[in-house]
Amino acid sequence: MYSQDSFFDLSTRGQVGLALLSLILFVLMVYLTRRGLYRFPFWARMSGAMILFWLFVWVSPQIYYMYYRMIIPDLPLQWVIWPLRDPVKPLQMLLFSYQSTLSSHGQGILGWAIILAATLPRSRSI
Repeated sequence: MYSQDSFFDLSTRGQVGLALLSLILFVLMVYLTRRGLYRFPFWARMSGAMILFWLFVWVSPQIYYMYYRMIIPDLPLQWVIWPLRDPVKPLQMLLFSYQSTLSSHGQGILGWAIILAATLPRSRSI
């Protein structure tokens, strides 16, 4: 299913770097969701989680493109963020129906992790 994905065109070092960048962004988004939304009522946490996920889907292509520029110096410096005209894209990613790519499916998993981080009760322990 992922055989045509650009991830497999990278060297092993490039793949490891991309996986590490993705892991860092994943942990950062879940942490920001958990720390930033825990004080709010349930409906606000759900809304906040969806907004954070939508922002990630909108901004992350630029972050990944800058990584690709680091490992492929011939790529031109350009703005690759898609216009704010497709509000359905994040919802399609949550349903894993947007595209059959590692990126889309990874973002769908991130979306569910953000929702989970926003909605799980906070422990009262130290």
